[in-house]
Amino acid sequence: MDKQFLSISFILGAIAVALGAFGAHALRELVDEKAIQTWQTAVQYHFYHLFAIALVGLLLKQGVNAWYKRAGYLFIAGILVFSGSLYTMVLLKATGATSVNWLGAITPIGGVCFIAGWLFLFLSIKKK
Repeated sequence: MDKQFLSISFILGAIAVALGAFGAHALRELVDEKAIQTWQTAVQYHFYHLFAIALVGLLLKQGVNAWYKRAGYLFIAGILVFSGSLYTMVLLKATGATSVNWLGAITPIGGVCFIAGWLFLFLSIKKK
């Protein structure tokens, strides 16, 4: 299980770098500054939480703890929902779509996943 979380973290890291570079270069020609800031927020939270997933992998090396695994899954879900909804919203705007703001309503669900993941890590320490 520890190798799975570490592998996922490393792949998500490569994806974050690629998406960050895309946003810094190609995307600037397609969308306005507000959309670029939204993209940067998505990359930033994506990046922060890939380190959290790696931490979960390292913690699992010390021994399996259900709270660690739950936290790891929540961090993955957070990246997919929080960052994913923001990436999708900006990419749709880049294609000329006009009514994409409804995706912003999904984003906080990913934020809740991030918060819950950190709280689950806290609980993992309390449960030892």
